[in-house]
Amino acid sequence: MMMKKYPNAATIFAGALILGFVLTSGAFAQTMKETVRSISSAGQSKIADFHSYANPHQIVVRHVDLNWNVLFDRKVLEGTATLTVERVAGVSDNAPLMLDTRDLKIEKAEASTDGGKSYKNAEFSVGANDKILGAPLTVQLPPNVNRVRISYATAPTASGLQWLAPEQTAGRKEPFMFSQAQAIHARSFIPVQDSPAVRVTYSARVRTPKNLLAVMSAEGNEQNSRQRDGDYQFKMTRAIPPYLIAIAVGDLQFKSLGARTGVYTEPAMIEKSAFELADTEKMVAATEKLFGAYRWGRYDLLVLPPSFPFGGMENPMLTFATPTILAGDKSLVSLVAHELAHSWSGNLVTNATWRDFWLNEGFTTYLERRIIEAVYGVPRREMEATLGRRGLEEELAEMAMPDQILHVDLKGRDPDEGFTGVPYEKGALFLRHLEETVGREKFDKFVRGYFDAHAFQSITTETFVDYLNVNLLASNQNIARADVEEWIEKSGLPKNAPQPKSDAFVKVETEARNYLSGKAAAKNVRAANWTTQEWLHFLGSLSSDLNAQRMTELDRAFNLTTRGNAEIAFQWLLLSIKNDYSAADARLEEFLTTIGRRKFVKPLFDELVKTPNGRKRANEIYAKARSGYHPITQATVDDILKRGK
Repeated sequence: MMMKKYPNAATIFAGALILGFVLTSGAFAQTMKETVRSISSAGQSKIADFHSYANPHQIVVRHVDLNWNVLFDRKVLEGTATLTVERVAGVSDNAPLMLDTRDLKIEKAEASTDGGKSYKNAEFSVGANDKILGAPLTVQLPPNVNRVRISYATAPTASGLQWLAPEQTAGRKEPFMFSQAQAIHARSFIPVQDSPAVRVTYSARVRTPKNLLAVMSAEGNEQNSRQRDGDYQFKMTRAIPPYLIAIAVGDLQFKSLGARTGVYTEPAMIEKSAFELADTEKMVAATEKLFGAYRWGRYDLLVLPPSFPFGGMENPMLTFATPTILAGDKSLVSLVAHELAHSWSGNLVTNATWRDFWLNEGFTTYLERRIIEAVYGVPRREMEATLGRRGLEEELAEMAMPDQILHVDLKGRDPDEGFTGVPYEKGALFLRHLEETVGREKFDKFVRGYFDAHAFQSITTETFVDYLNVNLLASNQNIARADVEEWIEKSGLPKNAPQPKSDAFVKVETEARNYLSGKAAAKNVRAANWTTQEWLHFLGSLSSDLNAQRMTELDRAFNLTTRGNAEIAFQWLLLSIKNDYSAADARLEEFLTTIGRRKFVKPLFDELVKTPNGRKRANEIYAKARSGYHPITQATVDDILKRGK
């Protein structure tokens, strides 16, 4: 999809700022590869964020103070966002403030030159709406401005918020609301410079119905959970990109998991969640030992209703997580390790643009596997890594070549399209390749130094490569720079991509071959003590041309259609669609109408629309499921069904 040109493109371009570095007026015309490669504390950075209307090269937002009323009856947030702004030295006093918005009702803009003691009305305008970017908000400012206050309300259909009726929650008594701002959805509930290169601190006052609790990605959750009076205060004192500002409101309880860890969720889910997440404190300690201090104070988790579109979201101090990880045996807590790892890679050191998304997710997936190894052992790590590589290879086989590049070009596209397995698994394999080439001791020292050197900064791929060249490649001649370029800038997997090995999976593959060849009946498959990972590998090893009889045999032997483990159920249902196994139809509909996790929903609908009967079923199921899906998942399935026609 082509993106509309920005209004006044000569002066209003999607700029971005790394901490206090100044961008020059020529940045818009340059591609990401032409970004300045060396950044010093006194240097300049030329970074173009093509997914933002903001102009931080002229006026940069440093702090956001939110004052919200949470109105469930209208499904809106209503209130003000007060922005602490700083005009960049040398910039004309006539330069306006450019903010990102999406479907916001802007009622008033005011400006202050005395630190917020007094405000005067400021002229503002909202530009034309772009399907991807939303609409630019332009505010005319006096020369010595330092505060801008925007009075506004969100739309009931805000892409970054989901409002759930009581019947859509575990308790079925109270409504629920939560946000999901990544990648560029913060602009749908805050008028802000919505670029990952712009880092802000924030505070908030949130008023809710008195029987509900508000939590945010900030300090204040503990105190608020004790008072529960419907009037809550929060503050985030560490500078973060806007996509990490997060809020949830519902009938929530808290249970401690350790000295600095705990879980929030609905009362009906609190004990199950606490059991599943009991090792969180161990994970924090293990990561600190490997990669340096945890710098965010507390690490808590919020287990959300099943409509949450992702497995987890690394909102600082409060990871948002899907309930589909509650398997009852801690077999799916690699997701917790992943979101925790983001406290170093992503939150501490952030991708400056969505083209650099692999810097967040590749590092985090690599760290996740190291945490799993430290807490659960090498065999578990290798099973997870093997599943990850197989999933990546399957995805690459159906993916356009340009999208297989780590440093992917997303100009003119929705950055949500970059949420594929490539930044995650290919990025992790690249880092594992570096580790295996130079040795773990040297690589760990490099990674730890990388986090320290770029803490609380947003950086580009070029900045990473420069740091890699100086701090690892220069002293290790067995890694060629051409090798690094192939990994980052070329499609596919290089020939030297690591191949994880799992002894447990070798045995599983033997069982799968024996079953497929007819040497063993389903009831004789030795699966009595299999872990979730072994089941996933077994199901993934089965072909898509099984007949109904063989599917029935497997189902009778192992009750796969009725499995409560969401990962196993998903793999079985995908196999059922491919093999037209009608006995699983009711379970498929139940699964798709109760779980909105995009990882599961997208592949199932993708498979359904491949046949005429499947398309008919997909439309019938979606008609029932759509209202319960988050807007991000809705957009994904809308596109699948549109293409399916």
